[in-house]
Amino acid sequence: MARIRILQGVAGADFSWSPGDEVELSADEAAKWADGYRAEYADPPTSKQAQPQLATADELADDEGAATAEKAVPRSRGGGRGRRTETR
Repeated sequence: MARIRILQGVAGADFSWSPGDEVELSADEAAKWADGYRAEYADPPTSKQAQPQLATADELADDEGAATAEKAVPRSRGGGRGRRTETR
């Protein structure tokens, strides 16, 4: 079991957490919630499995990226409200 400190208010069907609350969850659930935005570990995790593995500088330098550069979308995908055709 791991304890996390809530940073953003979260509510569900059978729970409600406010910022500053400390909640005890299973190690898997705590790892999902403790992303630095919604919650953080109240006590640092003891096992290396619970801590995310970060890439080293050498690994990042070896990464060549995508084979071709990505292109920006030339226009909106059409979502949202259309323009008004007349004004009063």
